[in-house]
Amino acid sequence: MSTIPVGLGKGPIRPIFSLSTITWISAKLGTMILLLLFSSRLFLDGNMFIQATASENTTGLQLHIFDQYVVMNNDILQVNLSKPQGMVTGIQYKGIDNLLEVLEDETNRGYWDLVWSAPGITRKKGAFDRIEGTNFTVIVETEDQLELSFTRMWDPSLEGKVVPLNIDKRFVLLRNSSGFYTYAIYEHLNEWPAFNLTNTRTVFKLRKDKFHYMAISDTRQRHMPLPDDRSAERGQALAYPEAVLLVNPVEPEFKGEVDDKYQYSIENMYNRVHGWIANDSQVGFWQITPSEEFKTGGPFKQCLTSHVGPTTLAIFHSTHYSGEELILQFGTNEPWKKVLGPVFFYLNSLVNGTTNPIQRLWEDAKQEMNDEVERWPYDFPASKDFLSPKQRGAVRGSLLVRERYVTDDKDVPGNGTWVGLAAPGVVGSWQLECKGYQFWTKVDSNGYFSIHGVRPGTYNLYAWVPGFIGDYRDVSEVVVTPDGDVDVGTLVYEPPRTGPTLWEIGIPDRTAAEFYVPDPNPKYINKLYVNHTDRFRQYGLWERYAELYPDNDLVYTIGVSDYTKDFFFAQVTRKMGNNTYKGSTWQIKFHLGNVDKNTTYTLRISLATAHVSELQVRINDPETKNPPLFTTGEIGNDNTIARHGIHGLYRLYSVDIPSALLVEGNNTIFLTRELSVSPFQGIMYDYIRLEGPPSSSDNQNIGYSS
Repeated sequence: MSTIPVGLGKGPIRPIFSLSTITWISAKLGTMILLLLFSSRLFLDGNMFIQATASENTTGLQLHIFDQYVVMNNDILQVNLSKPQGMVTGIQYKGIDNLLEVLEDETNRGYWDLVWSAPGITRKKGAFDRIEGTNFTVIVETEDQLELSFTRMWDPSLEGKVVPLNIDKRFVLLRNSSGFYTYAIYEHLNEWPAFNLTNTRTVFKLRKDKFHYMAISDTRQRHMPLPDDRSAERGQALAYPEAVLLVNPVEPEFKGEVDDKYQYSIENMYNRVHGWIANDSQVGFWQITPSEEFKTGGPFKQCLTSHVGPTTLAIFHSTHYSGEELILQFGTNEPWKKVLGPVFFYLNSLVNGTTNPIQRLWEDAKQEMNDEVERWPYDFPASKDFLSPKQRGAVRGSLLVRERYVTDDKDVPGNGTWVGLAAPGVVGSWQLECKGYQFWTKVDSNGYFSIHGVRPGTYNLYAWVPGFIGDYRDVSEVVVTPDGDVDVGTLVYEPPRTGPTLWEIGIPDRTAAEFYVPDPNPKYINKLYVNHTDRFRQYGLWERYAELYPDNDLVYTIGVSDYTKDFFFAQVTRKMGNNTYKGSTWQIKFHLGNVDKNTTYTLRISLATAHVSELQVRINDPETKNPPLFTTGEIGNDNTIARHGIHGLYRLYSVDIPSALLVEGNNTIFLTRELSVSPFQGIMYDYIRLEGPPSSSDNQNIGYSS
């Protein structure tokens, strides 16, 4: 922990508190009730009060079990859960009776949920299930740890009504810890019904009268509107329900802003800590994810974080920015078990009068996050399904890049290379991997990597290197054993390449961030993203394309145009009359001094995302009625454009161009995006490159970069 004056309430080790000193008070809430606070600890739970009266010199872990509730207390914080449902109904900390929203029903404050459906339904929507346990068990009760289990077991009588999973929700409170952990074990047994799982997460809804400041990164934090501002009386729904224009907010400073939870999404690799600060009491509530091993889709997958509510999420699986390709699908003869978490909910506070309280609370939360990451994998979870450090193994080695036209056939370390272990598959399949665990790290400046804490099993080793197209997969499987140390040696990635670069557009980094992102319509702004590096998160940018190109589509000239100014970040639909839309055809113009006859050129197109689109490629042929040289067919359901992202699933295409289609002099590539029935359909390019044939290594046209 840092040395700033953060009040965590830590104290000396004392005996466990005696249950005989607890007083139970239950009262119906009618209108307003005056709460008289004496020296006791008080909890507000829906229509009930739970009061745990402690003696002055008693500290340590305390567990209090009642008919309908169970209370965990370590004299720093107190957590109240419904029994046997396992809903978090109250969190008491630093004199605040309940950090959770007392205006919500007690089942809607802190909970696990999921969305599921029967097989054959590929839509992302399904049945919402706020998971309620049916059995409560104390797993661990010692002077150092409390661990509680809330289970819901499936049987055939529940078929069609409840997702066919055994679910075990765990909550852990440690001695002298300023927070609590939660994790869950999901299990599908052999011969159970098939089903699809589209989303699962934990949700905490905080008090709107206290928590007004939200932080998800160093550069993405701000005072937030109230949930009331999204009501029909104060807000105007925009193109979809999540986006609301604040017309008459409670606080006038938010008037004219757009609020949308998707503006606060973040990649798994950066999603380590986010949360809220109660300005008046200088208290922070933070969700810390110490590892992404249990999350789906790999480190580049994006998920929601915190948003207006005030709400804080820990998402373990979702189809956001990926679509139906990331739906978890289970067959009838498919046994499966997975541990989700633990994640940590950390509370911190400041001594009154501390300067820069918001920054200090945030910095302390980041330090705690770093500490939790260092502790991973944890050694305290009691479930046998969560493997301790000694039950795991390690994989190490080095990965270098060999690119004939970039590295001169030398093997060099990539800058920012990501290396990971995931279920055996094909090149790039880690993006869609949902059922198992993934373990990722970055290589160092020499290309060396070491992945620790790997669960025993069989994996493929995957990698992707910023600055180079494509994905790497080692053909050899990696078998990890408990306490084993696997050295895979030196691996070499050779990115796709046929001939020298004649020209290129963009940077191969799997995003469209380097391209031109316009200013938003002044009527639809989020002040956080004004003059921000993440300016693409503004609402309504898809509408700006037709405003910038009202009559003709984009034309980009190699050697003249600048992709940071002249290449729109998304090829979207164009709105016509009567709410109809049409596609677009972009042109890339380039000059060839000579053309090698009877050979093939190669066009590399890597896409950062696609949503219900078809990309067609034609060479020197503007007539879209003619068959294209190449088409992707219908691709994508990422919905990245509507959700203010800059990337979704990565796709790479290589198009062979017969030299007979090219001419000496001026040439044009026509990129037509088809399928247009909504404003959110479109594609984002990551990178485009034209390669000459291998024999043209001394071609005078080599080296155009725009």
